[in-house]
Amino acid sequence: MSKSGDSTAAHLAPGVREMLLLDDEARIQSMQRDRWIDYARASAVLHLLGRLLATPERDRMPCLLLHGESNIGKTQIVRKFIRDHPPSFDDRRGVEKRQVISMQMPPVPDQHRFYSALLFEIGAPHNPKAGVSVLEGLTRALLRAMKPRMLVVDEVHHLLAGNYREQRASMNLLKYLANDLQMSVVLVGTADAVVALQTDPQMSSRFSPVELPRWSESEDFRRFLHAFEKLLPLRRPSSLAQRDLVRFVLATTGGLTGAVAQLLTLAAEIAIRDGSERIGLAHLEEVAQLAA
Repeated sequence: MSKSGDSTAAHLAPGVREMLLLDDEARIQSMQRDRWIDYARASAVLHLLGRLLATPERDRMPCLLLHGESNIGKTQIVRKFIRDHPPSFDDRRGVEKRQVISMQMPPVPDQHRFYSALLFEIGAPHNPKAGVSVLEGLTRALLRAMKPRMLVVDEVHHLLAGNYREQRASMNLLKYLANDLQMSVVLVGTADAVVALQTDPQMSSRFSPVELPRWSESEDFRRFLHAFEKLLPLRRPSSLAQRDLVRFVLATTGGLTGAVAQLLTLAAEIAIRDGSERIGLAHLEEVAQLAA
C-alpha cells in the first residue's frame, strides 16, 4: 500500500507513527501487545495507590479494596502501578527489595495455599508439602528482609470459594500480614469481594472500597476513546468520539474497558485489511456480527 497517507499521522502518538512504515501484517501484529492508556479514573486509582505506598509505618496501615466487574480494567491498573515501582537490589545486604508485591488469591482460599503462592511470587524456594507454620515463618522472614510497603492480592473474590471457616482464616491472615509487617494491603476483585469482606466488620472498616464502574456516555469516555485512537496504527483519523460511534461502542461492549479495547482493535484490523485506514461504524458492526 502507498505510504502517501502517512502525512496524516499527526493524530497518532509519537511512538506509534513509526509503525506506519511497517507492512499491514506487522501493524496488525503490533496491536496485539499490551498497551497502557491514561484516563481519568485509572489516574485517580494510581494516585490513591501512590498515597498508600507513601504512608509511613504505623500500627494500623491504610488498606484498599479495588472492585469492579470482570474485564473492567482493574488488573491493568495494578500492573501499571507495579511497573512504575520495580524491584531494586541492595548490594550491601545482598537482598532484593520490592516496594510492591503482587499475587493472586488461590482458587481455594486456605492458609497453606496462600503462603505457598506468596513464596512462589517472590521467587523463594520452599517445600510445598511443608506445614503452615513453616511456610508462615519463612514468608515473614523473607518479607521482613525485603521490606515491602504494599501487598496486592488480586482475584480476592476467590474467598467465597471457601467455607466460612476458611474465609475467616484467610481474612485474619491478611489482617495479620498488614499488622505484622506494617504494610498496606490492596485487595482486587469483583463485587463478590465486597460481599466477602462485609462478613467481617474489622475487614470492612479497614479496607476502603474503590469501585471501577462501567463506562457511560460522558466526556471521560470520549477522552478515553480519543486516547485509544492515538495508539492504533491507522493512517487516517477515525474520530471515535463521534456520538454514533460512542453509542454503538457502549451498546456493544456494555461499557467494559476490556471489551471496548477488543472491539476497537478488531475493527482497526479490518480497516487495515480493507485499505480504508480508519474505523467507521461499518467496521464496528462487522466485529459485533462476528462476535454474535
